[in-house]
Amino acid sequence: MTRRRRARSDVRGATRSRRTRTTRQATPIAVPAHADDIEAISRQIENLAAARPPRWNADPDDVRRSVLKLVLTLVELIRQLLERQAIRRMESGTLTDGETESVGLALMRLQETVLDLAKQFDISPDELNLDLGPIGKVL
Repeated sequence: MTRRRRARSDVRGATRSRRTRTTRQATPIAVPAHADDIEAISRQIENLAAARPPRWNADPDDVRRSVLKLVLTLVELIRQLLERQAIRRMESGTLTDGETESVGLALMRLQETVLDLAKQFDISPDELNLDLGPIGKVL
């Protein structure tokens, strides 16, 4: 064998042996927590528990209003999404003038209906924007 071939085979062998080797990582060792750390975590948990939004009250008189509030919120969310889609289509030129007019009129009537129903059940439009906690507001 020539020197060149011998060098190649040595390199290949070294490469193969490196591939088959597995590296072992050291397992983490548990360290006891300090009393100050435990107390700080406990305080954070208590603060989070105290800051939670109030839960839904299943009062029979309030159920109808709460369900309507949820439905109106979903309808308003869908209406806003449809409005944005209509604006995009209008700006891109895929809607005719007649289609633009009818979509705009339908969305306006839907908004009026949502506001009328909210008014009937004494729900302000601001209440339709539900707070989802860390995710943020719906609308």
